[in-house]
Amino acid sequence: MIALLGNAARDLLPGEPPRAGGGPFHGARALHRLRVPARIYARCAPEDREALIGPIVRLGTPVRYVPGTATATFALEYEGEHRRVRIEALGDAWQPDDLPDIPGAVRWLHVAPLARSDFPAETLAKLARGRRLSLDAQGLVRVPETGELQVNADYDPELLRHVWVLKVGDEEADVLGDPTALGVREVLLTHGSRGSTVYVGGRAEPVPAYAFEGDPTGAGDAFSIAYIASRSAGLAPAAAARRATAVVASVLAAA
Repeated sequence: MIALLGNAARDLLPGEPPRAGGGPFHGARALHRLRVPARIYARCAPEDREALIGPIVRLGTPVRYVPGTATATFALEYEGEHRRVRIEALGDAWQPDDLPDIPGAVRWLHVAPLARSDFPAETLAKLARGRRLSLDAQGLVRVPETGELQVNADYDPELLRHVWVLKVGDEEADVLGDPTALGVREVLLTHGSRGSTVYVGGRAEPVPAYAFEGDPTGAGDAFSIAYIASRSAGLAPAAAARRATAVVASVLAAA
């Protein structure tokens, strides 16, 4: 069994009503196609539970709502694949005592932070006990402040101590530097429509992508959960990335 844990988000796009976002929602879109045993743990303020958790539930994967006090909110604008992001509100920080009981059958867990403040190092350490942990590099580089999104490499190195898989976008790699120097066993460097590169054991293997049109929001979350689903099923890293790429194409085509 696999699991995904993160803050649900409210996404604001020009000329559209607010919509569900964040790792739990976009991961659920991929899980809807994978049909694998999985659990999702999603958090937001109680007043936003129906609007943000409901769409996740309707995608079919069992969801546990974790009560929070705040709801992450993002204003998004796209020009092709270039995205402009403004943080309107930050979500809750998950402290170790906030974590729900996760079944022992969960052997791979993806953590989907929206900002550096979402998951401190001690929380990741607790989540990694007895399982392999996947992390989105947004939790390393995104400065937890409202306003235009800022990124830097001023993160606690302890955040990576217990991480088995790190998903890094090109823009995040520009901040973090050489992904092979981060000390993580498996690094997934994603290049948008140009595919990805898988770094394992000192080797780099490119994985081509499928051409797509439309809104790419959530592609990274879908890729990450599809990757760990494939790894948990016994696929090697490059094969898992190829399968994840196909899942992302399916998710985007249905959007």
